[in-house]
Amino acid sequence: MAQLTLDKLNKRYGETAQVIKGIDLQVNSGEFVVIVGPSGCGKSTLLRMIAGLEDISGGDMYIDGTRVNDDTPSERGIGMVFQSYALYPHMTVYENMAFGLQLAKLPKAEIARRVEESARILQLEPLLQRRPKDLSGGQRQRVAIGRAIAREPKLFLFDEPLSNLDAALRVQMRMEIAALHRRLKSTIIYVTHDQVEAMTLAQRIVVLNRGNVEQVGSPLELYDHPANEFVAQFIGSPKMNLMPGTLLRAGAEESIVQLWSGKELAIPVATPAADQGRPVKLGIRPEHIEWGEVADAPNLADVLFVEHMGNETYHYLDNAGRGDPWVVRNPRRSTVTAGETVGYRLPAEHCHLFAETGEAYPRLRVGASDAEPGQAAPIVFSERVRANAAH
Repeated sequence: MAQLTLDKLNKRYGETAQVIKGIDLQVNSGEFVVIVGPSGCGKSTLLRMIAGLEDISGGDMYIDGTRVNDDTPSERGIGMVFQSYALYPHMTVYENMAFGLQLAKLPKAEIARRVEESARILQLEPLLQRRPKDLSGGQRQRVAIGRAIAREPKLFLFDEPLSNLDAALRVQMRMEIAALHRRLKSTIIYVTHDQVEAMTLAQRIVVLNRGNVEQVGSPLELYDHPANEFVAQFIGSPKMNLMPGTLLRAGAEESIVQLWSGKELAIPVATPAADQGRPVKLGIRPEHIEWGEVADAPNLADVLFVEHMGNETYHYLDNAGRGDPWVVRNPRRSTVTAGETVGYRLPAEHCHLFAETGEAYPRLRVGASDAEPGQAAPIVFSERVRANAAH
């Protein structure tokens, strides 16, 4: 186990191309941290800098308090698992796992001990004499992980290790990696563009965007209290709905927002008086929008598209061309079809508010499903709403 500290870490290519922009981060010993962000945000570059495969342009990096900017990868005590398995096709599983240890000139008995222990942990013992072509994708990835374990590193780095696997194998490997972390109690830094992987594996998530850290926190912290629009829409599947509006009245305990439809909504969010009259965006998660009969609903919308997932249904609602369609999650099967008109309500306690800059205003109260994850939001849904209601 190791503690990693990044102090104003920078990476430049040439004079102007800065891809990592002064990152400060501390990863505690034994912690599982996931770095997540869209393609091109710099997450793999950051991981390669930690590994010593990319030079550091500015700032400092410390492992257990020792500055390692100029140390080689082997001197840093790091084990890395890449997106591609990078196995030697002519070698057996045993030989692939032992190769790095042989280069380090470890005694044969020590190599055998480490390889056999890694194989036991990952249940690879029956496969040690096979070659990579005889293995499934999941087995190959386990061999790549086993090779890293055999080095007995201070720090494990994973660079999108599940990208090449199908959906079922990704679920299986997520469980195996989580179990591996519990068993080894190792420090792991895991890079992915898949926010589902981040939410299910991480103790803390680092959201990266264009070389900057947008927010760091536990999965539920980021889901319930996003720092800005980017985090709100990147964390969560489907993403948070955003609706344009105007801040009619600012307040320290409650703010009044006028939506594009002309409706006004009082929400428990603190806003400064200087922002009164400025454009804002109201955000709400798909599971928090409440449904009801058209006649009783404060808002109406036409259904553009319906996704039946078996155990739940997603409805995409027309927002009159103002950004992406809004998504509403129904935790049951639904008989509502595209073309129908539905009524909905936006519970104030579940609403977020974002300034013109994209930053979130502080929420003063949260809904029950925010405070107690796992509880379903109360959704009242008439299975056949009245179709073609007049707007």
